[in-house]
Order: sequence, then structure tokens, then C-alpha cells
Amino acid sequence: MGKKRSRATQTSKGVHCQKRTAEQKAQRLEYKGSLVEGANKMAAHKKFKRVMLTIPNPDANNTRERYIRVPSTEVWGSAKR
Repeated sequence: MGKKRSRATQTSKGVHCQKRTAEQKAQRLEYKGSLVEGANKMAAHKKFKRVMLTIPNPDANNTRERYIRVPSTEVWGSAKR
């Protein structure tokens, strides 16, 4: 039989490396909306992958959702042409 724990609950030690996560967040924010991201999405679309794009909502009355996610085939058309 295993040894019994010395305390009732185990406390969390929290985040160990905040510096690395801050660097990753900065890199991600730099990538989002860049030309590289657009080129990667276009390349994936040409390979018939399921790519989602974020566009402004065409329904102006729906102020709750300013942007919507739609498949790339609705915006760019079929990749077969």
C-alpha cells in the first residue's frame, strides 16, 4: 500500500515561466493580421484545406457580433478554379 500524504490538499505553484509566455504572446500578436498569415491562409485554401476567415458582419443591425467567421470558400470561391 502507498504512503499517505502529509497534507489534505495540494497547493498550486502558479505559472513557472512568465517571460516565455509573454514572448510567445508578442510573437502571436505580431503574426495576427500580418501579410504572412494571409499568405499562409491562401496557400492552405489552394490545397483544399478548410480555412476560416474573419470578416465584418454584413448585417448592420446585429451590433453584438461585429465580426463573423466564415469559410474561405464563401469569400474567395472554390479553390478548383
